[in-house]
Amino acid sequence: MSKIKVMDEILANKIAAGEVVEKTMNVVKELVENSIDAGSDYIKIELIDSGVKEIRVIDNGIGMDRDDAKLAFLRHATSKLKNLDDLFNIESLGFRGEALPSIASVSNIELKTSNGEQGTYLTLTGGKDMHVEDSDLQKGTSITVKDLFYNTPVRLKYLKNLYVELANITEYVNKMALSYPDIKFTLINNDKVLLDTDGNGDLKKVIYEIYGADITKKMIEVSGENDDYYIHGYMSYPEMTKSNRSSITTLVNGRVIRNNELNKVIVDAYHTYIPKDKFPIVVLNIDVDPILIDINIHPTKMDIKFSKMDTLKELVNDEFTRQLKKLTLIPQVSTRTEEALRETTIPLYRAFKKEEVNQPKYEETVLDFSVSEDESSVSSPVSHEASDTEDVEVSKVPRIKPMIPRGIVYMTYIIAENEDGMYIIDQHAAAERINYEKVLSSLKEKVIPIDLLIPVKIELASNEFLIIKNHLDILSKYGFLAEEFGMNTIIVRSHPNWIEVDIAEECIRKVVDIIITKEDFDFDQFVWRMAATMACRMSVKANDYLSYDDQVWLLDTLRCCENPFTCPHGRPTIITYTKYDLEKLFKRSLD
Repeated sequence: MSKIKVMDEILANKIAAGEVVEKTMNVVKELVENSIDAGSDYIKIELIDSGVKEIRVIDNGIGMDRDDAKLAFLRHATSKLKNLDDLFNIESLGFRGEALPSIASVSNIELKTSNGEQGTYLTLTGGKDMHVEDSDLQKGTSITVKDLFYNTPVRLKYLKNLYVELANITEYVNKMALSYPDIKFTLINNDKVLLDTDGNGDLKKVIYEIYGADITKKMIEVSGENDDYYIHGYMSYPEMTKSNRSSITTLVNGRVIRNNELNKVIVDAYHTYIPKDKFPIVVLNIDVDPILIDINIHPTKMDIKFSKMDTLKELVNDEFTRQLKKLTLIPQVSTRTEEALRETTIPLYRAFKKEEVNQPKYEETVLDFSVSEDESSVSSPVSHEASDTEDVEVSKVPRIKPMIPRGIVYMTYIIAENEDGMYIIDQHAAAERINYEKVLSSLKEKVIPIDLLIPVKIELASNEFLIIKNHLDILSKYGFLAEEFGMNTIIVRSHPNWIEVDIAEECIRKVVDIIITKEDFDFDQFVWRMAATMACRMSVKANDYLSYDDQVWLLDTLRCCENPFTCPHGRPTIITYTKYDLEKLFKRSLD
């Protein structure tokens, strides 16, 4: 008896569903793409419980007659391909004929459609038991997917929480709205409107609806073409960045795609303009002859192959670089006076003391290099004063012997010595380590919130807002009192007491970015990253002026740290030359 048998249709569809329908976003994606292919200029997506309980997509497209409505749920039934040649000239978003039967096999379906001449109402339970009856003649299609994965409990179990599922859906719909600004998109979850564009064809207006006014004002239009490609869209000013690549939206012939190679070209164009851990906000449409691309790679159709990738990369790089150079102004060279230098001086220990500290005068850079016999054993007044406070956590046994500062080179590196040798200390890295241990210690203790005089309002993309909303308790736990403040906006009314007022807003925005960046939220990683980030923002920088007392205080505090040898990011804080090393360099020792 033969061991090989043809699969049952329902079983085959469930297997296909494992590739096509991984999460609620995939269902929304397939249904929305069908609506676009049907010529709709209005698409409404209604969700209940982030789509887990119900997804309804309503459009005003061409609709279907009764025969097409029934055929649509058969595997590999499609109106997009008729022969092999069509496979190499695909202009529609869908074409495989797998999505609807795959979705139907793991859910309960209700379909209401009309082509203006015949109305059809159709129901399916788990991909079978089809029931068909007459419906009204309102042109368009409404399809409802209920109880997704009800008959595949393992897949249902591994869905993310509702906020994550909704964030994924919102991100996708946002990208589709950017791809088709001439289509009105409405996204609703549990009767709350998350996105509502007007479909007037203005891409910049869609950007405003998604990202808000601040970012929209800082977007530059890009446009360019060569023999194979035409690109058009918007790119952000270098100052407007996000913490992950999801802010880069790439579209090919109206299709949202994922292409790491293309994203790298875009990020590389911003090289030296933005930090390496930041990413620009980009909406890039690429129009190309369908014969030059292959979209038949994966059932989700989000991966794509370009036959002339080099020419596309060159076009994108040249256009983005050209636009950035147009924005770049040659800075005017000016001489800094002593008075101006004093105005920019930042007292090093501002992050540790609550009282005001007088600005040191420029003349204090003239140091006395003579050493008294007991100088090495006596700490400076600044060091005593700092040690009297409870702001800095110090170890009982310092891991470095006391060091005496002898000067600063390049306004960045402190030169110091003791009986063991000469030391070179990076002032920013050292201050960062001190602040890091202070902040980390503060995070482990009870946080005292301080109310902001002017609350910080932060506009977010709708998918980012959902992530932050899901983690408001994390912000609250660490002293950042935040709440919803209108559409896709939060307002932060307080910050923890260990953050200085003048850098509070910068620190708050960075913490929000950290939360958004982490897809799978790790509590311990969050604490480490938040402490490292805050420490960097609170610390004295290279080229910041340090008085002699500041230097003494910095060195005395650094040597008492739990780990005085590296900053939180792993860079060394201190390097040393022993007396023997110096004597070898100057040929005073020939051993």
